[in-house]
Amino acid sequence: MTTLKLAVPSKGRLKEQAETFFAGAGFAIEALGGARGYFARIAGLPDVEVRLLSAGEIAAGVISGDVHVGVSGEDLLREQAGDLDRVVHLLAPLGFGRADLVVAAPKSWLDVETMADVDDVAARMEAATGRKLRVATKYVRSTRRYFTEEGVGHYRIVESAGATEGAPAAGVAELVVDITTTGATLESNGLKILRDGVILRSQAQLAASLDAEWSATAVAALEKLVAGIEAKAPGSTGRLKQFMAALNNTCA
Repeated sequence: MTTLKLAVPSKGRLKEQAETFFAGAGFAIEALGGARGYFARIAGLPDVEVRLLSAGEIAAGVISGDVHVGVSGEDLLREQAGDLDRVVHLLAPLGFGRADLVVAAPKSWLDVETMADVDDVAARMEAATGRKLRVATKYVRSTRRYFTEEGVGHYRIVESAGATEGAPAAGVAELVVDITTTGATLESNGLKILRDGVILRSQAQLAASLDAEWSATAVAALEKLVAGIEAKAPGSTGRLKQFMAALNNTCA
């Protein structure tokens, strides 16, 4: 593995924002094979191979080491990795793709405003009915981690395959954990975000894999890339140094 494998979003608003960000840093991404191609290049960086993938595929690729660096949401990275800091280093927050991962309850639950309230309701529900409080979400790992941190028990996860915010109205769950940008969709479905229910304030991250096969060529290409984006993402050079130290420790 010689070239630096960089994965960027292949479609949608995130693709447009990533291309704008890199172009502003002096790295115009040029698609190969037309609009439906899976590869691209950056003029002036011949040692960078650009792959066009979905945000979820990028997160998985960085975590597994199939790609060296990728642009994906922090929510996806943390959801897919059991211990993100062990396998991935976040080089730069990119300032777009912002969204919050939140816990939301029905507005009709007037006495439920905090995670402590949720724990109390869940305990009373199980004692009275023998049923655990149901939490609908696509973010299973992040939900379990946060509920454990907050000391909330007496619940079970209902994995959501569709529109998570509709689960309480459909009668399949009492609470939801979902991603939101404004909260408007949750509100329109009769839900409110708990006062301490923000699990993560996510945004797109330039993430580097600690498990990828790093060659001297790939490292040098990453240094050029990071040097170019430093003005748009201040502090990325410092994070690169931290990554290199972590990479050296991993390889030692």
